[in-house]
Amino acid sequence: MGDNSAMDKIKGKAKEAAGKATGNDRMAAEGKTDQAKGKAKDAMRNMKERGEGVRDSLTDKRDNS
Repeated sequence: MGDNSAMDKIKGKAKEAAGKATGNDRMAAEGKTDQAKGKAKDAMRNMKERGEGVRDSLTDKRDNS
């Protein structure tokens, strides 16, 4: 599994730049949407990792009691 969030952000930046360069507002907006998708994927991954960390720390505390 690759890093889809990074690909979404890169693709989005390219689309946005191309849209701005050609005056294509729809393409520029799609680029911004792609970038937002990438950021959302990053946020979800970070929340998942934090949740797993909390779960692991709670499990460790119970095991050591």
